[in-house]
Amino acid sequence: MATTNDIKNGTVLRIDGQLWTIIEFQHVKPGKGGAFVRTKMKNVISGKQVDKTFNAGLKIETANVDRRDMQFLYKDGDDFVVMDTSTYDQINLPAAVVGENEKYMLEGVMVTVASNDGTPLYTELPASVVLEITYTEPGLQGDRSTGGTKPATLETGAEIQVPLFLEQGVKVKVDTRDGSYLGRVND
Repeated sequence: MATTNDIKNGTVLRIDGQLWTIIEFQHVKPGKGGAFVRTKMKNVISGKQVDKTFNAGLKIETANVDRRDMQFLYKDGDDFVVMDTSTYDQINLPAAVVGENEKYMLEGVMVTVASNDGTPLYTELPASVVLEITYTEPGLQGDRSTGGTKPATLETGAEIQVPLFLEQGVKVKVDTRDGSYLGRVND
């Protein structure tokens, strides 16, 4: 057991059977009354964010979240098979654990798998990945101006908006957090 004085960014708390990670915190000592800790927390599973205030010195239950870098090997039905590169242990991750990251995962990409008591909670990808455009409408002559975009399908099946001049077979850098186009990659 810890107290609210031990709270810092990244701390994972167990509240009512759910895991919450601290995004921001602030210790407040008002002129009158007791001190308290104001926090912004994010639910580890659902991603929901809430603001919560704790009285100073209150006992809280922290949870141990183990984060490991693993390599995505292949998809097996609805599960994703990943391997710990240091021990070569393979585990199956359900689609719910991978979530939206599935749109940017190619075989061989490194992912961070967070788990609590051996149960996988969520995955994190690098901030950007390089993927090839497998389909997009051809650009027309004169479409070299700035600002215009068109939809493009990537090799993972994800669809993003790209500049008009890009063609099929071009590799692009994609932001995994919001799916935005970051630039063209020259081999």
